[in-house]
Amino acid sequence: MYRGYRGSHGHWAWLLHRISGVGIMLFLMVHIVDTFLAGFGSEVYDHVMALYKAPLFMVLEVALVAGVVYHAVNGLRVIIIDFWPDALRWHKQLILVEALLFLVLFVPAAYIMLGRLFGWA
Repeated sequence: MYRGYRGSHGHWAWLLHRISGVGIMLFLMVHIVDTFLAGFGSEVYDHVMALYKAPLFMVLEVALVAGVVYHAVNGLRVIIIDFWPDALRWHKQLILVEALLFLVLFVPAAYIMLGRLFGWA
């Protein structure tokens, strides 16, 4: 009996890599637009920069850092598998190392960044 595709570690890593890549690209497009607005005068640019200090944008900034860190760490895993095909034998272990490295890099950064929002730092 067919139970449908359930996804595996590799599938979720692939999906998160694509989502993080799209998120980074969206950020870059917004960054180009807000930098372009500087040409309309300092008042317009300062207004846009003031928006970025709103709590929603501070949380989105943390999500951006999560996306960048994940995309970079997962990219390193993909490079390892591309250059050393025998590494596929340790695919699950590489994903666990990737998750651990992501947490080691992201959690302190998120704590510091959210500290500005919640008054920890």
